[in-house]
Amino acid sequence: MFPLPVIVVNFKSYREASGERGLELARIAQEVSEESGVTIAVAPQMVDLALVVREVKIPVFAQHIDTVKTGSYTGSTTLNAVKEAGAVGSLLNHAEKRIKASEIDEIITEMNREEMVSILCTNNYAVSKALSLLSPTFIAIEPPELIGGDVSVTTAKPEIITRVVKSVEKLAPEVGVLTGAGVKTSKDVRRALELGCDGVLLASGVVKSDNPRKTLEDLASGVD
Repeated sequence: MFPLPVIVVNFKSYREASGERGLELARIAQEVSEESGVTIAVAPQMVDLALVVREVKIPVFAQHIDTVKTGSYTGSTTLNAVKEAGAVGSLLNHAEKRIKASEIDEIITEMNREEMVSILCTNNYAVSKALSLLSPTFIAIEPPELIGGDVSVTTAKPEIITRVVKSVEKLAPEVGVLTGAGVKTSKDVRRALELGCDGVLLASGVVKSDNPRKTLEDLASGVD
């Protein structure tokens, strides 16, 4: 796997990160990663996944994987397709793409078998504690009410991060912890690491920034 800590940038479906603009953002992320020595990963839009993988060397994630296998499943994203595209893994269960616990279990089992990295998004302490037992690579705790906002989870709810970190360390020590929601600055990154996280997951703070390079450089500077 890649070195930790990691800054994961989710492109979502933002126009600013579509097609060539998404590829350019991935290239900027790679340049900042190489200059800073900090691991920066990206999760481009699904139609751009293979393109981005071919053009950059930093870790690239899918934004979602369905439980279906290969076959007649129009509109589905299969694990096989994501792997063949060259992605290192996928986000799962994002607040904007919830899936059932049984489906999470099935997908993570398959991802672990294929040695792919899973970033499993959770919305609270109880869910984080329970789903950590499914052995994802990372739990990413993101209180949904703070996603896309101006106040970071590290400021608004540091206690939930601490509780999740301690619980995961006790129940599933092989599982890493990321946090997100409102993360935008080096201060937010530094605080997340101080609270015991292995990195951060963010989107609009970079994608909607007037100067993504400067924003990424600032975020990377939070890794001491």
